Amino acid sequence: MGAGARAGFAYKVYLMIFKSKEGGGKMEIENKFGKISTVEEAMKHINDGCTIMIAGFGGIGSSYTLINEIIKKKVKNMTLISIDAGDPEVGPDYIVRNELVKKLITSHIGATPTTGELMNAGKLEVEFSPQGTLAERIRAGGAGLGGFLTDVGLGTSVAEGKEIVTVDGKDYLLEKPLTADIAIVLAEKADEFGNLIYSKTARGLNPHMAMAADFTIVDAKHIVPVGDIDPEDVVTPGVYVDMIVQGGGDWKWGWQ
Repeated sequence: MGAGARAGFAYKVYLMIFKSKEGGGKMEIENKFGKISTVEEAMKHINDGCTIMIAGFGGIGSSYTLINEIIKKKVKNMTLISIDAGDPEVGPDYIVRNELVKKLITSHIGATPTTGELMNAGKLEVEFSPQGTLAERIRAGGAGLGGFLTDVGLGTSVAEGKEIVTVDGKDYLLEKPLTADIAIVLAEKADEFGNLIYSKTARGLNPHMAMAADFTIVDAKHIVPVGDIDPEDVVTPGVYVDMIVQGGGDWKWGWQ
């Protein structure tokens, strides 16, 4: 969401009932910011040809529910930005192997043979970026920066087609920011305004991606009233969040 749109929330007020997975009871949430919605409504924003960011590493920190819904809807010709390609049939790989992605921007695909096969067959364009550089490109996109300088990749294929800037006699690559139409974020807990906290290493690039998209959809394990999350614990402020759903479900890992 752009700055103007973020300031223009629709203050639609109604009550939604969510089951608390921690206590097993019911929790009344006054959806006064109009951000809490359904998976079905969220999918209306994810359409053919979109550029989408999906966080997580090896599938950890990636939304099981929304990725599965993308496959059900058969959203195609997407540009996917992800730190990796996931694990086989887990995370981003689940979308890629269904041939719904035309371009993948990532740091590596070593854990997903299908991605490499599609790339070698000319069915998938892959843009590789060093992992730290990729993370910073996303952060730069969220911060509204025009780019940043790094010496990582100089003299390699990473530098092809990129501007080289010399500062104090030292060469750097100019890396440009990444933004997206949609970011899919997985949070451990969200309040009704969209303030988020994450679960340990599942945080990953979720906070950066939440800032770098025009429309950010959060799949939250728990949804709580405003004030339930200590302000000191908030990682992603709600101003970056446009929609909150409670999907549930989790990946079946290869070792299970």
